[in-house]
Amino acid sequence: MRTAVVGCGLIGKRRAQVAAANVGSKCVLVVDSNIEVARALAKEVGAESSADWREAVRREDIDALVVATPNGFLAEISIAAAAHGKHVLAEKPMGRTLEEAEHMRAAFSSAGRILKIGLNHRYHPAIAEAHRQFARREIGDVINIRCRYGHGGRPGYEKEWRGNRELSGGGELTDQGVHVVDLIHWFAGQPFEVFSYLQTAVWPLGDLEDNAFGLMRFESGAIATLHTSWTQWKNLFSLEIHGTHGALCVEGLGRSYGIETLVRHIRKPEGGAPETSRVEYPGEDRSWELEWEDLLGSLAGGRAGLGSAEDGVAAMRTLEAMYRSAATGQPVELAGEVAGHA
Repeated sequence: MRTAVVGCGLIGKRRAQVAAANVGSKCVLVVDSNIEVARALAKEVGAESSADWREAVRREDIDALVVATPNGFLAEISIAAAAHGKHVLAEKPMGRTLEEAEHMRAAFSSAGRILKIGLNHRYHPAIAEAHRQFARREIGDVINIRCRYGHGGRPGYEKEWRGNRELSGGGELTDQGVHVVDLIHWFAGQPFEVFSYLQTAVWPLGDLEDNAFGLMRFESGAIATLHTSWTQWKNLFSLEIHGTHGALCVEGLGRSYGIETLVRHIRKPEGGAPETSRVEYPGEDRSWELEWEDLLGSLAGGRAGLGSAEDGVAAMRTLEAMYRSAATGQPVELAGEVAGHA
């Protein structure tokens, strides 16, 4: 698959490296508005460079685009790529708004091309194994989910694109919160009601939040809570899925988030301490490679794979409802289609 990567920041660089290293793809072109940045990455991965994303869209020798730009450009570039017959892996979130996400989905549906959203957390080994065990009903029916995710931000955040609403669409709830929302959907489906609070506690972000708190209610009776933060100070990832027969707990994502670990508790019907097992995944983060391989398999098999356009729209629908709840101080019911288990 002949690939162009648009956006040569940290994530775009990683995507280009993965595309260049995989035997099923070739990185043909890298694009960045800073041409020197693009040239440096092009030299590393053996690609051409450009400062104009439209070149990537128009070239007939390119099959697919990775769009790793600030959120404000994701929809425009992805939709243009679909119009020119390209497949796309667009970084999360799926645009800045639910409306942009729906436009993206419609464009790829009309073009008959695959749109994959960069929700790479599904491919982390502890999370993926937790989902496999959950799907086998090893902890029974889900009762509640609790997720915390955060880092410490940095001085000057308000001067970066993430501190600009026009480019970002939202603050920490949009940035890391979209991963949390997607994972909750993966285990429990889409909630029918949400309630949330937003907080701007430390960083001078204006009307953008550096903390988000959410409560979700599902038709099954399950409840989920989330807290995403740019004031965590020590990086943290924690996902707990509690079921009728036990619990699955994922801690860490590797590197500064700590060793990725899956702990399983199976309760005893007679009571007492549960049967507990613990597995650590100390290796390098391969979620990016696994996500790319899933995309290549999707193209070969004509299937959506994980992180589909439907998954992306579902996450944006929940985020939009959470922002409305925070603005009104009231619970918000989600209308329209509901995402089931992926």
